[in-house]
Amino acid sequence: MTSARQSGTSARLSGAPVAVPVKLLSPAARLPQRAYEHDAAWDLFAAEAAVLPPLGRAVIGTGVALGLPPGLAALTLPRSGLAARHGIAIVNAPGLIDPGYRGEVKVILLNTDAGVSFGVAIGDRIAQLLLVDLPDVDLVETDRLDDTDRGSQGFGSSGRQGEPGRGEGVRS
Repeated sequence: MTSARQSGTSARLSGAPVAVPVKLLSPAARLPQRAYEHDAAWDLFAAEAAVLPPLGRAVIGTGVALGLPPGLAALTLPRSGLAARHGIAIVNAPGLIDPGYRGEVKVILLNTDAGVSFGVAIGDRIAQLLLVDLPDVDLVETDRLDDTDRGSQGFGSSGRQGEPGRGEGVRS
């Protein structure tokens, strides 16, 4: 059997959905689920309780392990509602889950509120899980790159709204 990675094509492009095994590691674990039929990502649920003090962080287990096949990776992403209402972010967003990893999916939550603690209860939706195809890529060393309009202009190079980019990096 040729995998999507080996053939250089996406398993999804073949028409059949990719079956990803999910192992529940504890009685508190819940299968990730989509809130709506065509959502891009699945909700991840806390399998343990925690309290994030003001400006504190915690590693929260989801109680699930993924059997990602070669050619597929997963990203953990913040939930916009938690960010907007409570200032909860994911420290390493997006968190990358490689296809060979078989351990528990954990999420590093950060409470950006300087004055209020945030409680996480078992079963709370704490992050989103996005599955992404991995193209078959070879990185090739070179002495020269092609020219583009942007060139080497980095952070902040596109400017602020109503202000042209200056390519001077981050501006305050």
